[in-house]
Amino acid sequence: MDLEKIAGLVEIIENSSLKEFVYKDSEVKISLSKRDHAPVVAAGNLAVPAAVPTAAVEPAAKSEEAESESCFITSPIVGTFYSASAPDVPAYVRVGDRVKEGDTICILEAMKLMNEIECEFDCEIEAVLVSNEQKVEYGQPLFRVKKL
Repeated sequence: MDLEKIAGLVEIIENSSLKEFVYKDSEVKISLSKRDHAPVVAAGNLAVPAAVPTAAVEPAAKSEEAESESCFITSPIVGTFYSASAPDVPAYVRVGDRVKEGDTICILEAMKLMNEIECEFDCEIEAVLVSNEQKVEYGQPLFRVKKL
């Protein structure tokens, strides 16, 4: 991921009500959080305060405490969010549910293809951040979760 994309994420977080955002793929983990109204970007071993040079930066290394903190499951594609496989079927997950790695948590429809989104780690759902049939963007937070 290049610096322009990271700068774009910082701008999105600055203009939103989100206080924390985490993006993780096989190559990189990016954590954005607002501290004193200034987002801090931590990517791998690189940590960059976005607007205030004195902003506190948490280490990027994983710790037991960091593992239990809230983070976000984001949309891997642009599409339409569905909480269940059909209108008359219960949602895959609800607030308070414990989810195992590999469990389906929602469906994202893109170009008439239904993509089952699976959880990448064990967690507990703290909040569902989008409503059923809502259009979502790439990287948009779908769920706030607490890793187990």
